[in-house]
Amino acid sequence: MHRVDVDELFAGKQSKYALVVGVSKRARQITQTFEEEGVVTEDKPVLLAIDEIKSHSINIIEPDEDEL
Repeated sequence: MHRVDVDELFAGKQSKYALVVGVSKRARQITQTFEEEGVVTEDKPVLLAIDEIKSHSINIIEPDEDEL
């Protein structure tokens, strides 16, 4: 079973909402890439996206408070 430490993921982020949106967008991109390339894997796209964020392979860009 894959356990995710939310506090570790949330470190340095302004909102949990941005984290959730970033993970879901990246998971959709991974799914689309797998479908286009015909890749079959047991790995879940959401877990792959979370691992990318944890390893800082991708970054979530959050808007400034004055932009909200």
